[in-house]
Amino acid sequence: MFLSAVNLNKSYHGGITTHVLKGVSLMLEKGQIGVILGPSGSGKSTLMNIIGGVDRASSGSVDVGSIKVTDLNEKDLVEYRRDKVGFVFQFYNLIPNLTVAENIEVVSNLCKNPLKTDDVLSAVGILELKKRFPRELSGGEQQRVSIARAIVKNPELLLCDEPTGALDYEASRGVLSLIQNVNKQFGTTILMITHNSAISGMAHAVFKLRSGEVAQELRNTNLVPAEGIEW
Repeated sequence: MFLSAVNLNKSYHGGITTHVLKGVSLMLEKGQIGVILGPSGSGKSTLMNIIGGVDRASSGSVDVGSIKVTDLNEKDLVEYRRDKVGFVFQFYNLIPNLTVAENIEVVSNLCKNPLKTDDVLSAVGILELKKRFPRELSGGEQQRVSIARAIVKNPELLLCDEPTGALDYEASRGVLSLIQNVNKQFGTTILMITHNSAISGMAHAVFKLRSGEVAQELRNTNLVPAEGIEW
């Protein structure tokens, strides 16, 4: 099993203790797409942040490939995030005064085994936009740059946090199709969080979160092409 999270708990302690994750477990095989589905406040982002090495669990374990993420010290977590994980967020976080190509090269220059910038831009369908600035792009095009920036690292795991949340319907389907193509072309294991249940059909595994717990787990054998998803 490539990704394994076992009995994850996360609590925040202030005047009142808040239990965000309560014994969450999930597993995903290498090269699969997983979706964490749930409403706002269900613990989706906290779970993804722990898997991505951005946050720490209160207890439980996360293994990605041969790496036990929950045992890493701060220095090793930095290397894990840099070399093993790509992040795609709802908001694109592009550097406004850099071109599309330069936004991607900022990341590739920090990585051990990056892909070629032009190859990645071709894969996401925006090679002809490489010399443009973010302000000259649509929302869907900016999200494609964000995805290119994540996959240029050649990551083993791609984490997508509401990647279509800021997009309209057509742009959303285009980005979902791109994510599916990245999975097929590069064999990247992808874990995506969303509140949109329609997206579940394109995933090998679906984990429905409710109040910090996995309320239901589904496995799909016949995946729906992203172009065919409707909501």
